[in-house]
Amino acid sequence: MIDEHSALPQEQEILFTMHTVFRVGEITQTDENSRLWEVYLTITDESDLQLLDLTSRIKEETSGRGSYRMGQLMLKVGHFDQAEELYNELLENASNDSERVYIYHQLGVMNYHRGEYQQAVTCYEKSLEIERKTLSEDDASLAPTYGNIRLVYKNMGEYSKALEYYEKSIKIGEISLPPTHPGLAMSYNNIGSMYNNMGEYSKALEYYEKSLKIKEISLPPTHPNLAISYNNIGGVYGSMGEYSKALEYYEKSLKIREKALPPSHPNSAGSYLNLAGCYETMGDYTAALKTLKNAYKIQQKTFEESNIAFASIFSWYGRVYRDLKEYLKAINYYEKCLAIDRKILPEKHPYLAIAYSNIGDVHRLMGDYEKALAFHDKALNIQENVKCNPLNCAKTYMNVGETYREMKDYTTALTYYQKGLKIREEKLAKSHPDLAVIYHNMSKLYFSTQKYSMAMK
Repeated sequence: MIDEHSALPQEQEILFTMHTVFRVGEITQTDENSRLWEVYLTITDESDLQLLDLTSRIKEETSGRGSYRMGQLMLKVGHFDQAEELYNELLENASNDSERVYIYHQLGVMNYHRGEYQQAVTCYEKSLEIERKTLSEDDASLAPTYGNIRLVYKNMGEYSKALEYYEKSIKIGEISLPPTHPGLAMSYNNIGSMYNNMGEYSKALEYYEKSLKIKEISLPPTHPNLAISYNNIGGVYGSMGEYSKALEYYEKSLKIREKALPPSHPNSAGSYLNLAGCYETMGDYTAALKTLKNAYKIQQKTFEESNIAFASIFSWYGRVYRDLKEYLKAINYYEKCLAIDRKILPEKHPYLAIAYSNIGDVHRLMGDYEKALAFHDKALNIQENVKCNPLNCAKTYMNVGETYREMKDYTTALTYYQKGLKIREEKLAKSHPDLAVIYHNMSKLYFSTQKYSMAMK
């Protein structure tokens, strides 16, 4: 009790030591004042098993001593400004290269979590620069830094640079790890993801299957990591136009997740979302909306609606409602997706281009061609200047071509169709159904161009 030392003795203040932990007991409303509640607290001690488990876990996740440990804790709880201040002070007083390597690495982690990707890369590269004074480029201790740099470049949409660091990391893994090590499976999966983002589907499938082969040997059949591989392989087959195969792998993924994970786990929402996308592409809109609803319910239990996780759900809702010709609903969902993307992603991120192109396409369907072209221009401004999935750029070219066709500017329409077709012929299998649609639309366009020319004569 410190009431005799307090500036407000009538409050009967109590001083507790730092790190004091209480259990909350009974909470009762007082008789004298309905707005006043009494909370009965019991102080814990070192024999409390739950507290012991918690503190042991914190010790595992925050190693080191003094300020270094405090910095890790600040990063864990998201106090990035304080962490930056602390690490900059530690950097000024660092006595050797080993300390500098660690501090630059931690500053990279901090900037990554703040979404300041270029600063994160700068810090990681400073850490690498010091390490390379004494280590070879394929030294195993460099792998974590390579992995962090490739993750930053991936989030920036710079897939070719990300792939460069993936390959450095995998080279180390193949030298230092046994061929069925889970770390190799993860690396193969990550490289597959990069090739998938770049539209290199055969390469993506090759690496995803390498990853799956290791997991099937080293993991039990209902392990959630197997679900990740099935999900990724399903995504590649979907991109290749093999929708029945995609559906098969998505269902395998969902089956494992429903067995192995809690019902509100966001990964299960991801499986539902992928199934919805597959159903939409196959034209089964009722099934698509049903699975989207399942995904949305799970996400609601886990995240705020401003979370990036909702962007994909809103985008797919927009796509289904566009197909159902409910254009106002489609625009509403696409704009929700765009608002989240713009809040979280860099200004030139490829996902923003997809959102702009989707909104532009709905404005075309509503007959507002000026707005449609304005949104497509925003999309192409990103896609033509940033390394991204070329098939997404091809889709925007097609959308622009279709807009000009409806405006009866057949020559300009044909130019954009040809740009889109060139990319799709390079990236898709000759039997891909999307090519058949394009050839059909272009034949109609050539016919319209000839008719228009004859009418002008």
